[in-house]
Amino acid sequence: MTVAAVVLAAGGGSRFAGDGHKLTAMLRGKPVVAWAVEHALEAGLDESVAVTGAVDLSGLLPPTVTVLHNPDWERGMATSLTLAVTHADRAGHEAIVVGLGDQPFVEPEAWRLVAASDASPIVAAVYDGRRRNPVRLARSVWALLDSDGDEGARSLMRRRPDLVSGVACPGTPADVDTVEDLTKWS
Repeated sequence: MTVAAVVLAAGGGSRFAGDGHKLTAMLRGKPVVAWAVEHALEAGLDESVAVTGAVDLSGLLPPTVTVLHNPDWERGMATSLTLAVTHADRAGHEAIVVGLGDQPFVEPEAWRLVAASDASPIVAAVYDGRRRNPVRLARSVWALLDSDGDEGARSLMRRRPDLVSGVACPGTPADVDTVEDLTKWS
């Protein structure tokens, strides 16, 4: 069974009031998105994918990453997830592990632990008792995902808690949404 790592990095970053886009902002010597993508790559899954949209990230991503451009990014995160699922289906993957480009401290081990768990069709990383990203989505739930809106898999997880389990993970799911977040984590 093959599993792809998917980093969603298509949004407009509207809460970030700094110069430029939050994903291109420098954090500890690298752009925010570079941390997220590198950690996904280091997990060593069968393929690593980045879904882009609002800002061109091509110069910031390693050449080994499959880049999918979402022209419909303004319609919400679900459109990026749909694009990733369509790609994974065509590539023959049996599951995807989805993380966010603005979460630079999700460690490679978290990606690996979530990818390796088959306790249920949806497996979420758990940090300090709370479910967060990355989230493993087995092929069996792809058709249940919303194709529009700004929630990704979260709405499915609420509708069908019977399909969801968690796995304890190292690291922190902190995200960089604002200039204050960037300052806090720099």
